[in-house]
Amino acid sequence: MAYIITDACIYCGACEPECPVDAISAGDGKYVIDASKCIDCGACANVCPVDAPQPE
Repeated sequence: MAYIITDACIYCGACEPECPVDAISAGDGKYVIDASKCIDCGACANVCPVDAPQPE
């Protein structure tokens, strides 16, 4: 099960460098996770200041 980034995202970019499989990229007003690459590790959720990444 992949993670998604909710609308709570404040576009800070903390999550992107933490992803070990480069599944996170800048989207339109928030970061997005490519579900086909996500390995459900939670690294992004661990560094997000607003808990925007959530299990899908």
